[in-house]
Amino acid sequence: MFFTLLFTLSFCEGQGSIVKVDRPSCDRCDHSFFCNCSFAGLTCVPVVTEQALSLDLSFNNITVVTAEDLRDHRRLAALNLCCNRLAVIHQSAFEPLWNLEDLNLSNNQLTALNHRWFHKLEALRVLNLLHNPYSCLGSPPAFQRLLNLRRLRFGGPALEELKRGDLAGITHLEELTVHANNLRRYESGALATIWPLGRVILSLHGPFLTNDDVASTMLGDVSYPETPMILRDLNLTWIQSVHNLRVAARRRIRHLSFQNLSLSDMATVEFLVVFDGVPLTHISVEGVTLKGVGRWEKANKTEHKGIDEIFVRDVEVLDIYKFASLISCGFLLQYPRKVSIINAKVFVMPCFTSHLLKNLQYLDLSNNLLTDMTLAETLCDGDSPLKDLRVLNISGNALKSLSTTSRLVGKLLRLTHLDVSRNGYSSMPLGCSWPSSLRYLNMSRTRIASISPCLPAALEVSAVPPSVSCPPGQTHQFDFTLSMFGPSELRTYSRLQSLQAGWNKFVCTCDFVGLFQSGVKVGSVQLTDREDDYICDAPLRLQGALVARVRLPLVHCHPVQVVSASCVVALLATAALGTLLWHVHAFWYLRMMWAWLKAKHSSRQRRGLDQRGGAGVEDDFDAFVSYSDRDAGWVENFLVPELEQPRADDEAAVRARPMTLCLHKRDFLPGHWILDNIMSAMERSRRTIFVLSENFIRSDWCRYELDFSHFRLFDGVAGEPAILILLEPLNKDDIPRRFCKLRKLLSSTTYLEWPHGEEKVGEFWKALRTALRGEEEDGRN
Repeated sequence: MFFTLLFTLSFCEGQGSIVKVDRPSCDRCDHSFFCNCSFAGLTCVPVVTEQALSLDLSFNNITVVTAEDLRDHRRLAALNLCCNRLAVIHQSAFEPLWNLEDLNLSNNQLTALNHRWFHKLEALRVLNLLHNPYSCLGSPPAFQRLLNLRRLRFGGPALEELKRGDLAGITHLEELTVHANNLRRYESGALATIWPLGRVILSLHGPFLTNDDVASTMLGDVSYPETPMILRDLNLTWIQSVHNLRVAARRRIRHLSFQNLSLSDMATVEFLVVFDGVPLTHISVEGVTLKGVGRWEKANKTEHKGIDEIFVRDVEVLDIYKFASLISCGFLLQYPRKVSIINAKVFVMPCFTSHLLKNLQYLDLSNNLLTDMTLAETLCDGDSPLKDLRVLNISGNALKSLSTTSRLVGKLLRLTHLDVSRNGYSSMPLGCSWPSSLRYLNMSRTRIASISPCLPAALEVSAVPPSVSCPPGQTHQFDFTLSMFGPSELRTYSRLQSLQAGWNKFVCTCDFVGLFQSGVKVGSVQLTDREDDYICDAPLRLQGALVARVRLPLVHCHPVQVVSASCVVALLATAALGTLLWHVHAFWYLRMMWAWLKAKHSSRQRRGLDQRGGAGVEDDFDAFVSYSDRDAGWVENFLVPELEQPRADDEAAVRARPMTLCLHKRDFLPGHWILDNIMSAMERSRRTIFVLSENFIRSDWCRYELDFSHFRLFDGVAGEPAILILLEPLNKDDIPRRFCKLRKLLSSTTYLEWPHGEEKVGEFWKALRTALRGEEEDGRN
């Protein structure tokens, strides 16, 4: 972090001035000027349109907000900088944002708060400063100009102190959230100035464990009868920890909730004793770990007649096999009208317990372990005393028989809403005994394939699995919870004419987006709500985008076609490239290069063995003769005798020493690779003679020899180029174009042509000997 700031800031007269850097741009804005630049890997505030009303920069790597970053965004109403690495904010960075109503700076690295940040934000209504490493709110008070603030969230693991006056200027709030799990010092009255207070959320793990004075004093400042209180991260496993709640009980609060709570039996009993007679109307517990067996009978003498709603969700019982279920808390269930026990591993509620629920109108036992048998016990085998029950939610259990369920609720004559979704129903019976009052039935996410007349006669809204078939002659209004739909789903409802599916959490797949953007033209189905009601919830990169404006990559939507087209293009490109390479003889060059390298490698190995064995590396031959077998007669009858066995009447030839020629017929080593022999012959010969003719051009082995010469000799080895002898007139156009140097040599006069007349034969042999002994004669001179 130090090095980041070092490169980003320069300090002048004690105040940080931000170094100007090039800023990236972000164009992810919709038609309403809501710009979503989250998860974009940004390291600084990007350039966006000046018309932006909302700017989401969360989940990036932004470290600094400079004075210039937001200067042109006077229309901005919401700014989200959550979850960055923000450590420095210029004191005037937010001054242009006069219209800003929502500012989120949570989950950053702000070690101190500067009151100048908020000096001009008089329109601000929501401010989130949670989970930053500041230990106090600072001085002067940071929020004294925020007269319109209605929701304030601050604190984090580093917050250690709250003083009176820290929240000066804030008169009333709809919601106050304080994360103070490690708070050590609290001045009485620090939060007491906020009134009215709509709801308060406090995280007080540390104070409840080690500092009762801080915990009770802080609770006393925010406890009001009409203010719902939510307490998080508490460990109420012994009696003393519960005593901190006495101040809230004395203030006669009515709404109390716990989140992430550890609870023992004795603490539960003590809690009920502390709130004995208190007009508590709502009690909620979410994410609770029970360290006991549920024996709370010691508190059955306490009075809790005011309780109207009990909400319990996500319960973990450490010793579940010893837990007494709901039997021991029956004295609490006789008062409330609403009871929710969700995801608590409840498998039965005894029938006699149901007799205590005389006031119950709403019962939610979803996400538990109820079966057809235990549901029968819970509802007293169809003779349940819950005569006033209006809403029953038993979704997410292990129920399998819809006829059993309908029979058990048949006498609940005031039941209007029934949710049996996410159960194991596989079929519907022909007839069911639903109560006549039932208006809303949810059977979605079951295995039911078709609907029978079992549906209640007075049903108004039914949520069913997306693929069910409906009986003819009936009309229903279906209420789906959809994430997507396609042509196959819509065709299932052959009589469907209109569809309203907006404001669902849509997964924007290719099929769904394509169907929607085509106007949902499947049969006679028409969408009757607005396009703006269809918003993507997934995937994450499209979250918040209008379905009508989503553009998905072709490779995602049509992978087979894209891959096929790519393969065709690649095949055509390969064919075109192959044709081009063939035309420029690239394959020949590669083949010859490979053969040359292999032969060269073998030659080096052989020469290395010769050197280690003490053999010399001198030339063994005066010339290597490359010729076609069809021209062997001329070579053997004219060339070899003339050079190796000069005639006695040729004085110049007699004076010169006889020459030694290398011929493949007599001098190549049997059993060796032919290319190795060619390479060896060229290396052991001082010169190379090519006997050119139409036969030579057509000979494959001659072409190999010419190819190697093309690589080795035409560039010159020790300054000695090859010698060309034309036995017959040869047009350079007959030479393959890849032998560019040979064609060039034939265009010059650097070759010997076998004469047609006897009078010039002598001059030919003399010129040939001169060419072969040129270097030797130069040495003598």
